[in-house]
Amino acid sequence: MSGSVAPKHVAIIMDGNGRWAKARGLERTEGHKAGAESVKKIVEACIKNGVQYLTLFSFSTENWKRDKHEVSTLMKLLQEALDSELDNLMKNSIRLKAIGDLERLPLPVRIGLQKNISATAQNNKLEVVLALSYGGRDEIVKAVQKIAAQVKNKEIDIADINQELFSKVLWTADMPDPDLLIRTSGEMRISNFLLWQLAYTEIVVCPEYWPDFSEEVFERCLAEFTKRERRFGNA
Repeated sequence: MSGSVAPKHVAIIMDGNGRWAKARGLERTEGHKAGAESVKKIVEACIKNGVQYLTLFSFSTENWKRDKHEVSTLMKLLQEALDSELDNLMKNSIRLKAIGDLERLPLPVRIGLQKNISATAQNNKLEVVLALSYGGRDEIVKAVQKIAAQVKNKEIDIADINQELFSKVLWTADMPDPDLLIRTSGEMRISNFLLWQLAYTEIVVCPEYWPDFSEEVFERCLAEFTKRERRFGNA
């Protein structure tokens, strides 16, 4: 990325943990453990390349339907990361945030999240946003409900509703839309992720499963981004 302009906000659909494990004759949960190591590498790569926001699709609303043991393992891995990574977040001036239907998360995870979010609130080198119990359609429905309540309470008029107002009631209200979306494992879909925010995001799909997603692959995606001409519908 030397001499190139990095995307300000990168969002990643971290796909392929289960298939990575299956290809190696391992339990799916081993793929999630390996994927957690990739997160650490890419956070470091974002800082190195000047990325300011990193949003990770960590657990979707649909993922609650998975095998109970797998879901339990994912929650345990998340709780362990929250317990062990705070010193590293502080040392690297990383601010942590979370978006999604967080009330569905187990109480210990919610407590750990809030502890890390509060402790890192003043950090300013990189903002890492965990999309947890997140669904794009769910986010949009909840935004509509907020606006409907404001109209009902006569806080706003129907004529006040526009794209800017709508964006302000989304979970991502305090961050810019992603410049680049990366999806691993070669799948060509966005899987109910940031449906409103991805309107003009550049998308790069790479074949590697998430546990194999290295700094080199990340920089390859960034290099592809720099080749794109972003017209935002103007040409």
